[in-house]
Amino acid sequence: MPDDLLTSATEAADGRQNVKSLFKMLEVLECFSAVDRALTVIEMARRTGMPRTTVHRIVDSLRALGFLEQDASRERYRLGLKLFELGNVALTNLPLYREARPYVDTLARLSGEDVHLCVFDGSQMVFVERAERGAGRPHNTVTRMEASPCHSTGVGKAALAFQPEVAVERVVRLGLRPFTRNTITDPAALRRELASIRARGYSIDDCEHEPELRCVGAPIRNASGRVFAAISASGPARRIPDERIPALAVQVVAHAEAISARLGYSADAEQNAGAGLAARQPP
Repeated sequence: MPDDLLTSATEAADGRQNVKSLFKMLEVLECFSAVDRALTVIEMARRTGMPRTTVHRIVDSLRALGFLEQDASRERYRLGLKLFELGNVALTNLPLYREARPYVDTLARLSGEDVHLCVFDGSQMVFVERAERGAGRPHNTVTRMEASPCHSTGVGKAALAFQPEVAVERVVRLGLRPFTRNTITDPAALRRELASIRARGYSIDDCEHEPELRCVGAPIRNASGRVFAAISASGPARRIPDERIPALAVQVVAHAEAISARLGYSADAEQNAGAGLAARQPP
């Protein structure tokens, strides 16, 4: 075999090996969650199906890079601050973060309630922006990387309702923790609630995450139409009685749609694309 062909074959093989190693590292990192915050090498090996020696080698590399940290006992590992730093950079560079800030502030001013903007990370909601009632400026929460559950919050249910079943099942599998007496903890009841949200276009947190706190949320779509975030307005139940919810929902949905449009989403374009696809289907 000529030298140049041999070199190309070797480089291709090395490239495939590097990709495989990268995927293995990702598998190890994905073992961690809000529930499983610290794991041993044995636990990671069991979850990934990889040999213990392989996982140990990967963990050592991730620890050296700052992606994993070892606890005091030196037996368990948790996600490292390097991931926090990268997550911070990712959030602050999101078009959502840049485009949504004026809308968050305006919704807070018009509704007179606290407004939260969150991104769905696959299992929970991560705060991107917040505007508090009566505050002059939005309070950026990106550096704090706060997160909230999906099954008990307005933003969470608004985003979860438009996710594929595999995402809903992941949330259910993590556990539907009860926060108040109103929290939905039954998977079947949660799925019925998500269907209702899809039908009406907005979610309601009826004192499900905090006692006496009501919330109305709406989904935010990216340019391709995928729901990846949500916005909500929340306040004391005495200030948001049942009869006020429809009017508040109109405000929240309007701002969610405005943000989606700023991100490139067009409902008309999506409907036309869907109609075109249907027209091309065989009878």
